[in-house]
Amino acid sequence: MDQDNWRALAARIKDWGRELGFAAVRIVSPELRDAETGLFAWLQAGCHGEMDYMARHGAKRARPGELLPGTRAVIIARMNYLPDAANAAENLGDGRRAYISRYALGRDYHKLLRARLQTLAARLVAEIGPRGQRVFVDSAPVMEVELATQAGLGWRGKHTLLLDRDAGSWFFLGEILTDLPLPPDPPVTDHCGSCRACLDACPTGALTAPYQLDARRCISYLTIELKGAIPEQLRPAIGNRIYGCDDCQLCCPWNRFAPQSGERDWVPRHGLDTATLVELFSWSKSVFAERLAGSAIHRIGHERWLRNLAVALGNAPTSPDIVAALEARRDDESELVREHVQWALARHRARSADLPAVTSP
Repeated sequence: MDQDNWRALAARIKDWGRELGFAAVRIVSPELRDAETGLFAWLQAGCHGEMDYMARHGAKRARPGELLPGTRAVIIARMNYLPDAANAAENLGDGRRAYISRYALGRDYHKLLRARLQTLAARLVAEIGPRGQRVFVDSAPVMEVELATQAGLGWRGKHTLLLDRDAGSWFFLGEILTDLPLPPDPPVTDHCGSCRACLDACPTGALTAPYQLDARRCISYLTIELKGAIPEQLRPAIGNRIYGCDDCQLCCPWNRFAPQSGERDWVPRHGLDTATLVELFSWSKSVFAERLAGSAIHRIGHERWLRNLAVALGNAPTSPDIVAALEARRDDESELVREHVQWALARHRARSADLPAVTSP
């Protein structure tokens, strides 16, 4: 095929992607060697925390060709996810409610994106015959924001997330590595300018500088990736955020233009967009497993779910039902949960002389 034919095929791939529900599809070269220096500096500083997988793969994250030998192009797709959910600011402003990151209110995005990308890859095979290709949705060490930036799907914002003028940052990304010599799309320019809203809004100061994130302070890391105890000095700043954090996106001026997604899989399930902390803290292990099956939240497990809720309850306004909920789990079988419950009860005791002294289990 000559270059005109490859360009025509690339245009058809983008059309097929839109038919499958992707907001945009772009193509990029797999060459990311220029990003390696920044990656290694970030890892060397320990900013990845306990996410050992970030360091384990080393330079492979910047070398897609090591995941699929012969890779000549990466097809990268964007799917909007902002749900028609309860107002985020309303939830964050009510200390009795639980705040869950908007992306996790519905079905686990990995499954839907992978299925759509597999369909797109199958369409490509049907068009030109079998070729070397692999689909990835957070399933391999791929620097997808870097790829998306070079592909022109947006620019890297100061909060380190990808930003688009029309979609903000409320979207998922997925990739198809292919050995087809598809022509790459050009990047777009940065439009953050002098704005520093995301840096100023981060509750824990995880955005240490523009384009620099220390995951060890990030609430998303603390409530999702961290397996042990949440550092005490960071607990008050977590507020009522029990799974992830959207603050840097909620304040971003570009997200004023983000469209809500019509995808049914992103519709909030089990009232997670309006649930109270007390209600969710009462879920048993079996209820947690049943209601969060098929959700991204399920992977943190019941123990960390309770740990996160205990912190949020400790930050909530003192009231009899909140204290009673914590007391009910003061002797929980998990040492991790007990420690966070004790901390939460001590917080309420400090606010009210009427509460009994907290004793160790």
